[in-house]
Amino acid sequence: MLCNRSFPIPPINKVTTVITQHNVHNHKRLDILRLFQSHQTRTMEVEANTNSSHTRAVGLDFLTKKAYTPPSWASHINPIPSHIFSLGHLPTPIHKWNLPNLPTNTEVWLKRDDLSGMQLSGNKVRKLEFLMADAVAKGADCIITIGGIQSNHCRATAVAAKYLNLDCYLILRTSKVLVDQDPGLTGNLLVERLVGAHVELISKEEYAKFGSGALTNILKERLLKEGRRPYVIPVGGSNSLGTWGYIEAIREIEEQLQSETDKVKFDDIVVACGSGGTIAGLALGSWLSSLKAKVHAFSVCDDPDYFYNYVQGLLDGLEAGVDSHDIVNIQNARGLGYAINTSEELKFVTEIAATTGIVLDPVYSGKAAYGMLKDMAVNTKKWEGRKILFIHTGGLLGLFDKVEQMAPSLGNWRRMDVQESVPPSDGIGKMF
Repeated sequence: MLCNRSFPIPPINKVTTVITQHNVHNHKRLDILRLFQSHQTRTMEVEANTNSSHTRAVGLDFLTKKAYTPPSWASHINPIPSHIFSLGHLPTPIHKWNLPNLPTNTEVWLKRDDLSGMQLSGNKVRKLEFLMADAVAKGADCIITIGGIQSNHCRATAVAAKYLNLDCYLILRTSKVLVDQDPGLTGNLLVERLVGAHVELISKEEYAKFGSGALTNILKERLLKEGRRPYVIPVGGSNSLGTWGYIEAIREIEEQLQSETDKVKFDDIVVACGSGGTIAGLALGSWLSSLKAKVHAFSVCDDPDYFYNYVQGLLDGLEAGVDSHDIVNIQNARGLGYAINTSEELKFVTEIAATTGIVLDPVYSGKAAYGMLKDMAVNTKKWEGRKILFIHTGGLLGLFDKVEQMAPSLGNWRRMDVQESVPPSDGIGKMF
């Protein structure tokens, strides 16, 4: 079993390669690796060196609405969005991920969409760039969306709405035991409430009975009666318009690869699937573009059949003329259920962080990476010699909801012993 395998620390002399939007010498690559977690520094690099007309540096055009032109290979898709809001810190870096125990000659690379900006909003930012532009174009003064109690999408939407001076109403699903109580300030809830989102709680049972569409419509009707102009965004931002976010991400990946001196060709793209829009955009974009990488999705909630059907609806809404089964492979990584983790899954997340420095969220990317390595262990030949791009979709604030479960495996601390005989040194680092 994967959870019982050791995860040795990769050799320290193995330098990670970073793909940027422009060609840089090897010594600059190392500098960028050390600094890429600073969005401001990465933005300056892009602004100074990019030659791509599609690259959007996070500078004076941040939070601006701009006319949208699709990639040439997606120009036949209908409808094409007219505008986009610049909400993300894009392009996000790609770098090698030194995962242990990979099949022979297999490479895994990371697309760091966890660094997309907007308070660690991950993959949600790309969808919201299109959805918020549509909301503003339609004269909305408030946004409605819906999700779980620790929904990354709801938090990202709340931040985006406030950036654009819109009110935000969140319908959050919780247990019937807690539905009448203050939901607290853990993880995503803290950010949502800090930016002034209006939180409406619903029980899981009510959510299952009425469905997300009916619940958002109830709130929409109430706000309309109050004279407001609400705009509804579905679960995860996953409708046909939101799908454009990851069609555009494929263009970004394509340009990053084309601009690199040492050409890399990805055979596979691996990503978590929670609402369907991300995998629909990635799969359609990869199929239409020069990338032609096989997309593997690991579903963390509903079963694969549900997502094949849902993605098909998104594709049909874009008049893509393709069968979802032909462009994406969906595997079940649900485990015990959505946002519920086994001890083995959480142990995996902690071991990957300790051995590679990459922190995965427990709900999405953590389960997807766990499923991918488990499949590699069982079907080794299938993955041998492949170059894989894993999309890190963010959601790190979800870790705060798992603190009690993870605490037993994070015991690496001790009180520092200092002998009384050590002479004191005055005036250095004195903070009290």
